[in-house]
Amino acid sequence: MKQVRPYPRVTVTRKAARSLAGGHPWVFESEVLSAEPAQNGDVVDIFEENGTWQGAGLLSQESKIRVRIVTRNANDRVDEAFWRRRVAWAWQHRRATMGNRALPGAEPDSNCCRVVFSEADGIPGLVADRYENVLVTQVGTVGMERLRPVVYAALLDALAADGEKIDAIYERNDGPARAKEGLPQYKGWWDGAGVSAPETPRIMVHENGLAFDLDIENSQKTGFFLDQKYNRRAVREIAAGRRVLDCFCHVGPFGLNAAAGGAEFVRCVDVSQTAIDLARENTRLNGLDAHMNFTCANVLEYLPALRSDRSRLREEGGPFDLIVLDPPAFTKSRGTVGHAARGYREINYEALRLLPRGGYLATCSCSHFMTRDLLAKAIAEAAHQANVQLKQVEERQQAPDHPILWGFPESHYLDFFIFQVV
Repeated sequence: MKQVRPYPRVTVTRKAARSLAGGHPWVFESEVLSAEPAQNGDVVDIFEENGTWQGAGLLSQESKIRVRIVTRNANDRVDEAFWRRRVAWAWQHRRATMGNRALPGAEPDSNCCRVVFSEADGIPGLVADRYENVLVTQVGTVGMERLRPVVYAALLDALAADGEKIDAIYERNDGPARAKEGLPQYKGWWDGAGVSAPETPRIMVHENGLAFDLDIENSQKTGFFLDQKYNRRAVREIAAGRRVLDCFCHVGPFGLNAAAGGAEFVRCVDVSQTAIDLARENTRLNGLDAHMNFTCANVLEYLPALRSDRSRLREEGGPFDLIVLDPPAFTKSRGTVGHAARGYREINYEALRLLPRGGYLATCSCSHFMTRDLLAKAIAEAAHQANVQLKQVEERQQAPDHPILWGFPESHYLDFFIFQVV
């Protein structure tokens, strides 16, 4: 490279250069051969040992992921204007892919969506979810921690330029991953310019025409699982007249979509009483009380109990002819994939044993380590064990506000199937 670069130089192995050339945006600690002096969180230039420039990224001196690439364009200067462009592109993507897909009479789908999805949007270390007039953010790297004021201001301005006013930003910087960056864990309202702190972290939002009372301070992730928006619609479309069992229901979005789609009855099950209480409140908000009921139970124990006790099954509202399985990630590391596969096989087996011929199963995995093919294999084994055949109705993934970046398999984490038992 002939031009003079303004950033400290990091030299990496040929293996790292091959990975970067394939589109992966990470350089690991073990792949760094040498590094010029730099501050933690600085922008650095990445060079292969033969002198080939590979990109520029944010340095994380305490993380095994030592550098996260932000640009492969040598003409870029990673300044405030750069981040404003990135944020604007991210928002434009949501408007393009979700702005015209709303259900008739419902709110725009971009009213509640993920606005920034970290590396998949070229803004590594930041997740920003929009819940109507509130943004909930998660910052996971030291570089993005330093850039918060710049990127938050860019977010507010990008939405405001599109006529979308954001009143507050709530930070959920309490994830354990921050410890790997040497960052403290905390949560609370951001007190930057242009926003104010509401009195409560309980907010009312709408998705797919349904109202949800969310606790963005204490709920999982940022308060809601926005990635399943269109998968919930897929369940709604087949729910009419059916008796539905919604397992791992969280605050009730699958069950509520089924009821809104005309389900005869919906039973929602979750191990968290807090989640069940919120689901019950969301049911009341939407006037669907007559069609839904709730059980606080461990699904892994609940499904076998229903199968072995027909009177219990009837008490819970069964037999069911549509079962939804939306479990938490059974694995968060490559080393536990085998154990996770057994877990997915077991819950799908139990669900299939409860379903009659002609019934429907909606099932998914939200771990990128549990790949699409591994999940499909676990489901196929469950069907074989249950002595049923499956007819695939639909195969889906995460919503487009959680874009999948090719070359970066970590960005593809949600796979969703709907089957009919035949």
